[in-house]
Amino acid sequence: MIEHRCPRVRCPGCGERTRARLPADIAGSAFGPRLQAAVAVLSGRNRVSRRDVVELGEELFGVRLCAGTVEAILQRAGQALADPYRQLGERVRASESLNMEETGWRTAGQRRALWGMFTDRHAFFALAPDRHEDHAKRLLAGHAGIVISGRWWAYAHLPLARRQLCWSHLRRDFTAHAEGLATEKQFGEHGLELCERVFWAWEIFQHTDDRSELKRTIRQLQRQYEPIIRGYATKRACNRHCRGMARNLLKAWPALWTFAAHDGVQPTNNHAERSLRGAVIYRKLSLGSQSEQGERRIERLLSASITCRLQHHSLFAYPTELLATHARGEPPPSLA
Repeated sequence: MIEHRCPRVRCPGCGERTRARLPADIAGSAFGPRLQAAVAVLSGRNRVSRRDVVELGEELFGVRLCAGTVEAILQRAGQALADPYRQLGERVRASESLNMEETGWRTAGQRRALWGMFTDRHAFFALAPDRHEDHAKRLLAGHAGIVISGRWWAYAHLPLARRQLCWSHLRRDFTAHAEGLATEKQFGEHGLELCERVFWAWEIFQHTDDRSELKRTIRQLQRQYEPIIRGYATKRACNRHCRGMARNLLKAWPALWTFAAHDGVQPTNNHAERSLRGAVIYRKLSLGSQSEQGERRIERLLSASITCRLQHHSLFAYPTELLATHARGEPPPSLA
């Protein structure tokens, strides 16, 4: 531990008093960037409560903190992440393809929605009032690539050529139908059979990297299963429990197979769901945010945390450098 002192002296000749100045990277806080980074990591990445961070600070570092100090450090980290967060958003929107998912959130007890956009190396989170289409349009403004998502209607404004529906979501939906009776059960079983064949074709492609063979297999599946699904979309009494999903699949039919023709596009949205998992756990433990300022902070902390994980960077090393440059008034290190 390093203690900085600023002695005050008086000139014996003129009587003028002078006080020493702290270094620029120290004057902004009573704590150095490494301790502040440790607090940010414990609270953001590891989802430790403010009181537990206070206890850990004294046990691990021999430093006495209070909950207000922890909050002040997190506010400072959120402010320092403003530019890197903006750059992350620009980088994600410039990608050729991205995964997108949304989940529930609460701010001061009110319902909100947490949106996430992800590439192989970047993550961008944003909080919005709800999961409606206008927020998806705002987040995707300027993005001209392919969006991998579920069948949620907020993405329906995208051209089908720029969409890839998640086959893992479809498998869950087909499983629910397969647990029904009669025609609905048959529909679900046909759907599950199609899912397994799609996943098997993708597994083979992962080992062979033969895209022409993948396209050939997908064309065969399209020819075989489109008439089957179309049969369940007819207006017959026996189809009443599966007609809606069958019609929705036919309407979005081209978006089921985008992965076969484009590099970097996967048939599932599992990447987005894995990246959102930590945020969901954080929400359940902390009950979300308490203010608009808290929303902006958690957006930035989550984006930095998941991006560091995707890039295999140390989340402790990055905020240490970030907070040090912020204290000196220098440009922050980029995550993009």
